[in-house]
Amino acid sequence: MKTITIEGHLRTESGKKATRQLRSQDNVPGVIYGGANEVNFYTSAKALKPLVYTGEFQLAQVNVDGSSYTCIMKDLQFDKVSDKLNHIDLLELVEDKKVVATLPLKFTGVSVGVKAGGKLITKMNALKVKALPKDLKEHIEVDITNLDLNGNIRVEDVKEPNLEILNSPRIPIASVVLTRQLKQEESAAAKEEKKK
Repeated sequence: MKTITIEGHLRTESGKKATRQLRSQDNVPGVIYGGANEVNFYTSAKALKPLVYTGEFQLAQVNVDGSSYTCIMKDLQFDKVSDKLNHIDLLELVEDKKVVATLPLKFTGVSVGVKAGGKLITKMNALKVKALPKDLKEHIEVDITNLDLNGNIRVEDVKEPNLEILNSPRIPIASVVLTRQLKQEESAAAKEEKKK
């Protein structure tokens, strides 16, 4: 799995004044929790870009003053006006402790419904899962080859060993719908049938 290395520094001062000063120097304060101790740190906004501005699920190796933490991103806060990143929360991965993570979906194959002229509609692009750190993966593959016209793939159809999927099982992930052209062709064919 892709891992991004981030160099951080321990925060010695807290409070609004110290936080404002950090941000004015283009740094982002953050916290690492979930491990033995909570770690308050800061790093440059630039160092966080590959972790924050991506649709991929990846790990962060955060080095803070001699200590190293393997984490996943949990929460982000942006400034309401400037839209700059204000704060980041990271969850430290502990070997035998399950974590909740959001993994992107990757659709594979070409649906039989699409080959028949339908249109693929994806309704979800990620699933929330609970798993041990060693079982986390970059994405969950969903094979849509057998998805027929007017068919659905639901959360319950996704089978991933070692991942407990937390989304409601009946929610559709992807479906193939009739396109307008196909509907017109079908109604024209039905009219022809009636004339006979």
